[in-house]
Amino acid sequence: MTRRPDCGVGHVPGAPATLPDRAGPAHRRGVARTVTTLVRVKICVLAGGVGGARFLLGARRLLGLDTESARAGSPHRIDAVVNVGDDAWMHGVRICPDLDTCMYTLGGGIDPERGWGHAGETWNCRDELAAYGVQPDWFGLGDKDLATHLVRTQMLDAGYRLTHVTEALSTRWSPGVRLLPVTDDRCETHVVVTGGTADDGTGAGDAATPGDGPDADAPGPRAIHFQEWWVKHRAQLTPSGFVQVGADAATPTPETLEAIETADLVVVAPSNPVVSVGAILAVPGIRAALRSTPAPVVGLSPVIGGAVLRGMADTCLTAIGVETSATAVARHYGARSGTGLLDGWLVAPGDAPADGSGAVDGVAIREVPLLMTDPDATADMVAAAIDLAGLEVPARTDR
Repeated sequence: MTRRPDCGVGHVPGAPATLPDRAGPAHRRGVARTVTTLVRVKICVLAGGVGGARFLLGARRLLGLDTESARAGSPHRIDAVVNVGDDAWMHGVRICPDLDTCMYTLGGGIDPERGWGHAGETWNCRDELAAYGVQPDWFGLGDKDLATHLVRTQMLDAGYRLTHVTEALSTRWSPGVRLLPVTDDRCETHVVVTGGTADDGTGAGDAATPGDGPDADAPGPRAIHFQEWWVKHRAQLTPSGFVQVGADAATPTPETLEAIETADLVVVAPSNPVVSVGAILAVPGIRAALRSTPAPVVGLSPVIGGAVLRGMADTCLTAIGVETSATAVARHYGARSGTGLLDGWLVAPGDAPADGSGAVDGVAIREVPLLMTDPDATADMVAAAIDLAGLEVPARTDR
């Protein structure tokens, strides 16, 4: 892959002339760039669950890593730093929804309609637990999925790090992407809800553990686990904020820091900016790593035309006072030329700043189609991120 001296942020009138070069922060002040020829492409992606997994399919397609035979002879690598804020203990096993969604999707085992869980799943264990009256009864574990959680829990109990457990589980799925939990430590997203109950009359649960604790139906402000808010209450309890339980003691894994530091490009996938990417950024040390990496950092908007296509990112953004728009999310992340994280930001056609500046507070903007309809369309999005960063787009071998 070749770094082009013109950076390639053009096609937008008034666009900033350069993005940061791998040589370091001096290039953010407009120092001339040099051409660097790379013998391999190494991309680091910050990813959540469903959206992050689909984005990784496109990155893998672009770099020709779809098959094991292709990977064997390829110098290219994709590292995915994955959110663990959704993780929880349920029925005595450790569940890592975003890691598993990425693993199943890349391994060809995902349920294509739901976007999560196994294809062809059965629910015998869930039904038996319900027959016993075991709580929580609102979170169903599929039989195939349960096998993953059992293996993970056994390995964690034996003293293995979550990073190593994920690597071991991935050998069964051959994802073609190195899946890295952002931290091996507990750093779980809790949702602050203020009074009231969901439309169905159910109350919020205990802040420490997803489920029905002694304060499950207590009124007033309380924090409940993200899984309880999303699965049990279907995000119908209005959030007033989000907290990361355990973040103060969490540290990024060495593998995560290495992936960010040595990447040719860091990409922020179009995942939820608050409870997916935001939960990754909540781990102390991640923001500093993104600001200090010599690689350009380019993000893709999860908001198209003022709306999110899936999930509850709009509700989450509203809770933290951010407008549901592509430019507002760019401002939320901020520019590395200031105190933020981004060098470039891809938005859908029509979502660029109306003033034609091609930038938002120092972040270079480009309009490209952002619908992840299939891996080829998503590969084009990844190619656009590479191009915006001033790198030569790898030649597609499958077209």
